[in-house]
Amino acid sequence: MSEAREHAPERIRVVRGNPTPEELAAAVAVMRARVAAAAASAEADADPGPPPASAWSHPARTVPRRLPAPGPGAWRASFWPG
Repeated sequence: MSEAREHAPERIRVVRGNPTPEELAAAVAVMRARVAAAAASAEADADPGPPPASAWSHPARTVPRRLPAPGPGAWRASFWPG
């Protein structure tokens, strides 16, 4: 008996008004889409995927940058990232 209840379709009751079959079908479609979106969101939250890569491992860090122009303080400018 409980197994039959688990697989029984949900019942929809119109409390007020007299919707046409098309209006009722549209309301059911919206509700089913919202339930599916909530289920997909819950599933996505369960598996967050791999953590984001660290900025230290980004390939752009290995690209050489232009060296500072020679002159006073050039040795200081060569250390600081540009």
